[in-house]
Amino acid sequence: MTAKAALTYADYAALPDDGKRYEILDGELFVTPAPAPQHQMILANLVSVLGDHVRQRGLGRVLFAPLDVIFADSSIAQPDAIYLDNTRMSLISRRGIEGGPNLLVEVLSPSTARTDRNVKFALYARYGVDFYWIVDPEARVLEAYRREGSAYVLAMRASGSEPCGPPPFEDLGLVAEALWR
Repeated sequence: MTAKAALTYADYAALPDDGKRYEILDGELFVTPAPAPQHQMILANLVSVLGDHVRQRGLGRVLFAPLDVIFADSSIAQPDAIYLDNTRMSLISRRGIEGGPNLLVEVLSPSTARTDRNVKFALYARYGVDFYWIVDPEARVLEAYRREGSAYVLAMRASGSEPCGPPPFEDLGLVAEALWR
């Protein structure tokens, strides 16, 4: 049995710019195709609501993929959406976001669901991301997780037409059903 070589940021920076989405998670390369239009429409709807909320209250910044979140030399992710509060703005660098943002969001796709629910779920908690939202277009559900120690616990599961406030935005008034439009 041979040991795998752990990939690093230098390896990541040398990858081709070919429209595929590359991530290195705990030294392992993950490659996925560009997101489908439905994925991007859902993400745009979410970023619009979340971005307006954050901007109007002066809470920080909402950013979206493609953007590198560099947790360590061997862990570079490209989450779908990123929220940094005003205390974490110093994480923004020329390379991307260097360290754990307050919130990361993943919109599930058939090619990413397993990685988003397992590998990234553990990785984001380990690197201090306080909140993790998983948007599941198939089930039409938004799951909001809160970090407790080095693991996530489910804080809210939202669907339907009732406004909700997934943490850390309890006053957001997000209507999950509106994400699918």
